[in-house]
Amino acid sequence: MMDIYSVHLAIVLLPLIAAIVAGLFGSRIGRSAAHWLTILAVGSSFLLSFSLLLNSLSGDFYTENYTLYTWAISGDLRMEIGFLVDRLSLLMMSVVTFVSLMVHIYTIGYMHEDPGYQRFFSFISLFTFAMLMLVMSNNFLQLFFGWEAVGLVSYLLIGFWFKKESAVTANLKAFLVNRVGDFGFLLGIAGIVMFTNSLDYYEVFEQANFIASQNLHIVNETSWNAMTVICILLFIGAMGKSAQAPLHVWLPDSMEGPTPISALIHAATMVTAGIFMVARMSPLFELSETALAFVLVIGAITAFFMGLLGIIQNDIKRVVAYSTLSQLGYMTVALGVSAYGAAIFHLMTHAFFKALLFLAAGSVIIAMHHEQDIRKMGGLKKYMPITYWTSLIGSLALIGFPGSSGFFSKDALIEAVKYSHWDGQGAIYWIAYLSVLLGVFITALYSFRMFFLVFHGKERMDKKTKSHLHEPPKVVTMPLILLAIPSLIIGWITIEPILFGSYFNEVIYVLPEHDVLRNMAPDFHGSFDFLIHSFSAGLAFYLALAGVLTAWFLYIKKPYIPAIINSKLKFLVNLLEEKYYFDKLWMSVLPKTGKAIGYFLWKQGDEKIIDNGLVNGTASSVRSLSFVMRRLQTGYLYHYAFAMILGLISILTWLLWV
Repeated sequence: MMDIYSVHLAIVLLPLIAAIVAGLFGSRIGRSAAHWLTILAVGSSFLLSFSLLLNSLSGDFYTENYTLYTWAISGDLRMEIGFLVDRLSLLMMSVVTFVSLMVHIYTIGYMHEDPGYQRFFSFISLFTFAMLMLVMSNNFLQLFFGWEAVGLVSYLLIGFWFKKESAVTANLKAFLVNRVGDFGFLLGIAGIVMFTNSLDYYEVFEQANFIASQNLHIVNETSWNAMTVICILLFIGAMGKSAQAPLHVWLPDSMEGPTPISALIHAATMVTAGIFMVARMSPLFELSETALAFVLVIGAITAFFMGLLGIIQNDIKRVVAYSTLSQLGYMTVALGVSAYGAAIFHLMTHAFFKALLFLAAGSVIIAMHHEQDIRKMGGLKKYMPITYWTSLIGSLALIGFPGSSGFFSKDALIEAVKYSHWDGQGAIYWIAYLSVLLGVFITALYSFRMFFLVFHGKERMDKKTKSHLHEPPKVVTMPLILLAIPSLIIGWITIEPILFGSYFNEVIYVLPEHDVLRNMAPDFHGSFDFLIHSFSAGLAFYLALAGVLTAWFLYIKKPYIPAIINSKLKFLVNLLEEKYYFDKLWMSVLPKTGKAIGYFLWKQGDEKIIDNGLVNGTASSVRSLSFVMRRLQTGYLYHYAFAMILGLISILTWLLWV
């Protein structure tokens, strides 16, 4: 019988060991052994994590916070490796390992013809290890290790097909954009160390009030609150990892990787790391309303404007990718109003239905012989019934259809935003509320636009593709079914303990004046009552219904209308097709500007000032001076006598003058 510390180590190390074996010895052990080894490892991590999660629901659960070993000591600063296993990390561990397990199983069918089969399983198992290290960390050093590790492995996974130029460009783009956010994240950690001389979460949290009482002078002696600066810097890291505007540009392009990676990165793992981090840092963020307002504004912008981009996408994976951007914006908005529990709740439900939608999209891509344009599909319902019904469940959960898991998390989140505005900042919160509310209509519109174009209407594929249409093998459809189950029912059984119960007590810290979820709790009378309430008092259901009906009318009933709308709103369509020009800003304007500045510094600074001025100029000056001095050395005695007389006269004149 393993003790609890051995269980924690097994959860983390099993995927790592499997990744090493499959990666280094994959050619020797073969394809079958590689996938069985990694699946058993991740499956064991899931079973262990889930058993600990169930145990945490009992009344005698205690948080485990301990150090495994000390990595380094610098003065009084200890750099350690350790675990913090509480209800927040247990929830994340269970979700991450379950989704990863489904992706591993699905990969057997999706990648069975790929020559890099063993390498792929090694990478996704390694990715799982990195994410587990991140969510189980009890200090900022280990958090940063996991943070960078998921970024590194995502680079390898997005560019897995390294002979494909677009994949190489996409993985480099993801890597570089994330480095921008990570620079802010690292500065935030440095600020914490500067004020607390500690990397341990609990030690830092104990000194949170001290940090909040300090000021920093950054520009022109202007005073900045230290907590505000640190929290904004930490959130900049979250903006990169969780793809918040304007650092969102890498995530849609990550679709160049294989579909299982899209599900793994976009569902429960890498992109949710930023949401998890802010929730974990709630004792810090709660002490800076300015930082929370910044989080709120960024989340609202991302939720609304990234959703609009999903409407004009024609690549089936990119539609789902932009929905991920929008849903991450929803979670960020919840963080900004101190509804951390609502953000984590939506993170959990989103993990299931978003992984389902990506894997269902992959199922369609397999059937369509790797065709991804939804304009070349249509009428797939009769050919792919399992994919159809699971996609319907995922789409309904995404739009928050009553009874689905997404309904409970999204409606609770929207209600939290509605009742959260604080004195003096009400306008910001009402704008955020309108953003997430209108986003419901947008989400329903682009989700069911994709659903109707893929599974309903006229068949638009060529005859060759049509002749081979069929449901993929069970190894592909089984994960869809297993993900569809929690996408339907998980919200019913978890909304009360997570949002209005004691599940996150002593894990997430919220100031009483910010605790909107506690203020909502008296009005919650069970899951069914919450469902009924949405029909009578909530606008979200009716906006979602309007979005579905609009999609049906535009793409099934009157499919010629979208072309007319596009011609009438050409400027807006061009703006959306150019993705608000963020891609051009990051990938064209900024690099060209940097190159121009570098060229100017090279020509004017390096060549003119340093080379010609300091280096060559010094040599030229010495040469010129020596040329003059050489002409003074004539060899005639009367010239030297004349110079001596002039020197003597000069000295005497100076002495007499003084």
